[in-house]
Amino acid sequence: MNYHMPLYRPPSEAKSAIIQVTLGCSHNKCSFCSMYKEKTFTVKSKEEIVNHIDSIAQHQKNASRVFLADGNVLALATNKLLFILQQVRSKFPSLERISCYAGPKDLINKTCEELLQLKAAGLDMLYLGVESGNDAVLAQVEKGVNSSEMVKAGQKAKEAGFLLSTMVISGLGGQNRFYQHAIDSANIISQIDPHYFSVLTLMVEEGTTLQKQVKEGKFKLLTPSQVLEEMVLIITNLNLNKTIFRANHASNYFFLAGVLDEDKDKLLNQLNQIKKSNEFRSENWRGL
Repeated sequence: MNYHMPLYRPPSEAKSAIIQVTLGCSHNKCSFCSMYKEKTFTVKSKEEIVNHIDSIAQHQKNASRVFLADGNVLALATNKLLFILQQVRSKFPSLERISCYAGPKDLINKTCEELLQLKAAGLDMLYLGVESGNDAVLAQVEKGVNSSEMVKAGQKAKEAGFLLSTMVISGLGGQNRFYQHAIDSANIISQIDPHYFSVLTLMVEEGTTLQKQVKEGKFKLLTPSQVLEEMVLIITNLNLNKTIFRANHASNYFFLAGVLDEDKDKLLNQLNQIKKSNEFRSENWRGL
């Protein structure tokens, strides 16, 4: 189906047809991420995209969900995105949802009118990697925005009517910013109040700037027990309105699921039980 590998999508898009309209990530500077380091950001031509959509539709014509790849499709000009959405909707008769990753700078750079146009054209759901709510951590990992800009991006997405899924990475502040990362991340997610919120756990990927910092002793990783304490801080300080919460990614040392804020006490009790039992997923199983 003519994919340029590697190819990534969120866990919740496992059954989706994946349409690769860009290659790589236009930002591609995050110190912890190795996903698109082998690719130069490239926008496919309209002809390439149409041929690719036709190819995928032949194999997955009954797909009810489509995910647009690669890293930050919203970097494309709005007119081109509208064309792509029209093509996708015309080729998948059972389509119920179109989604993509959303870079915070791309959301900020789109006008409110442009976002409304994309929503009306069939783009339903966005995945926003918040990573941290702490400005020092965001700067350290070279996310390219500060916390205020991240809130602006998330709120713009919600105001335009998109379903919004946000992610924070536990442990991203390291030993030095353990507390600030947790508290500020809870604060920023509360301000955005997304429909979905997940917490992943930091994994050191080969060839990244973060890996180099760990080897040089400049970044000290959290222990599983500290990751648990960080999760307690995050959940305790969240103020959300029926946000579906998950911490069941392959990177996590333990799995949690609920609706926040209504399941806050239940989740904190689960964390307390994990702390008492000291039972965490083995490092060998993380990422699998």
